[in-house]
Amino acid sequence: MKKYFITGISTEVGKTVASAIITEALEADYWKPIQSGDLDYSDTHKVQNLISNTTSVFHENSYALNTPMSPHAAAEIDGITIDIKNIKTPNTENHLVIEGAGGLLVPLNDKHTILDLIQPDYKVIVVSRHYLGSINHTLLTLNLLKEKGFDVSLVYSGDEHTTTEAIIKKMSGVPVIGRIEEEPYIDQNVIKEYADKFREKL
Repeated sequence: MKKYFITGISTEVGKTVASAIITEALEADYWKPIQSGDLDYSDTHKVQNLISNTTSVFHENSYALNTPMSPHAAAEIDGITIDIKNIKTPNTENHLVIEGAGGLLVPLNDKHTILDLIQPDYKVIVVSRHYLGSINHTLLTLNLLKEKGFDVSLVYSGDEHTTTEAIIKKMSGVPVIGRIEEEPYIDQNVIKEYADKFREKL
C-alpha cells in the first residue's frame, strides 16, 4: 500500500481539495499530521465531508494548534514545542494520503520543517497554483524534492496558464496528474468526478 504526501508551493493553493480527490480516488485513509487553527472545521473535517466512499479512515492530528500560523509559531503560542518523534505515521493496511501544512520549508520548530516529515517511500504530490512568482516557487519545490530522491508528481489548481506550465514541464520533467479547475463550488459529486479522472495516474 502506498503513502502519498500532498504538499503545495505555498499556502492556500488547493492542497485540501487535492487531498480529498486523491483520498476518494484510492478510497485511501487520510491524515493531517499538524493542523494550525480552524480546529472546529479542520482540513480533516473538510476532507471527510467531501468524500463519499465508506472505506476511508480519518486519523487524528499529531498536533492540533489553535492559531492559523506557521506550526512553529502556533505551537509557541500554545506553550508547546513540536517534537517530530511524536509525529508517527498511522498504522493502516490501506493507502494513506498525508496532507502537509503550507510548503516544504514551513518550520515545525527551530530545526525541522515539513520536509522532515516526508519518508523516503512516500510518493509526493505537489499542488501548484498560478500567480506572479509561482514558477519560481514550483521549480524550487520540485527541484528540492527531486534532489532528495523522492517520486514526485504535480497537480495544478485553478485556470490553465500554458506558458507557465510549458516551462515548468521543460525545466522539471515532472509528470502532471491533472488539473483542478476553478469550480463554482466543491461538493462530493465534484470530488468524485475528479477522482475518476485522476485515478489511473496515481
